Amino acid sequence: MKYIYTLIALFACAGSLSAQETVPSVSTEIPKQVIIQAQHFGYLSYNDVLHAMPEYQQAMKSLEELKNTYDQEMTRAEQDFSKKFAEYIDGQKSFPENIMLKRQKELQQLMEQSMQFKKEAQELLTQAEAELMAPLHNKLKDAISAVGKSRNYAYVLNTDANAYPYISGEGEAENCTDAVLTQLGIK
Repeated sequence: MKYIYTLIALFACAGSLSAQETVPSVSTEIPKQVIIQAQHFGYLSYNDVLHAMPEYQQAMKSLEELKNTYDQEMTRAEQDFSKKFAEYIDGQKSFPENIMLKRQKELQQLMEQSMQFKKEAQELLTQAEAELMAPLHNKLKDAISAVGKSRNYAYVLNTDANAYPYISGEGEAENCTDAVLTQLGIK
């Protein structure tokens, strides 16, 4: 039995030696010189540029006026509710039960309507803001694209929210805020 194991081991060694001789050698050496081409890119604060646009101020003014209109209507509804609630409290002792139930139902409906109006007003304000801001975002996007193409940037980074806390000033990084402001006609 020992003889068989020895023969198997000898054949295995002989087979591996002959296999090594027939396999061409592959170089595992890493090339000493690797060429890296740095990409040129720009960076800016999107929000700073957006807020510098005159259209932004106008959009915010329009949005504030709309918000004030909704606030005035909510205030009027709250005053109406308060008046009816005060009447309900004052008449609680003198009204018959069926009138009390009717007034309770009216108050509940007013409260539900007020809550529904507040919800709808918030949704409408959100929608109005999106509609007012869409042309500004498109205009800013076009300006950034134009600057990026004219300066041969591979990309433009938005530095808002501290997304890029460090960008090396050496090499291929360039603050393009002024160029975008100029493209927008602000500077």
